[in-house]
Amino acid sequence: MPFLSDQDQDAVRKELEKLAGPVKLVVFSQELDQAELCRQNEQLVREVAGLAPEQVSVEVLNPAIDRERAAAYGIDRVPAIVVEGARDYGIRFLGIPSGYEFSNLIDSMIVSSSGRTGLSAETQEALAGLTTDIDIKVFSTPT
Repeated sequence: MPFLSDQDQDAVRKELEKLAGPVKLVVFSQELDQAELCRQNEQLVREVAGLAPEQVSVEVLNPAIDRERAAAYGIDRVPAIVVEGARDYGIRFLGIPSGYEFSNLIDSMIVSSSGRTGLSAETQEALAGLTTDIDIKVFSTPT
């Protein structure tokens, strides 16, 4: 059973027209740990990629087998998605980006494809003044 209804597919396809370049979604998945969630996450990502196959690619990795890649991405649990566009901007989704988080996945793909955040000059200036890395985590619950 598909995650996205026909109406949702049309809306996502329209949003993906905003992609300025290719995007790769790297999915970390395992059959032994969180198997059902991993399968659902992979299905969702493949459905999204299928709506813009010329722009969106999917790579599925197992963190137990692909340890070096998982460590390089900072992935230590599944399911997980790395969003890479013009480069790796450090955008990670842990768990399935469903509900309200789904729009964040699509938005992160659009931003990553161009490297332009859409932040105001004032915000960019404030962020440029940071002297240490900041790790921002957003927690959500299914709705």
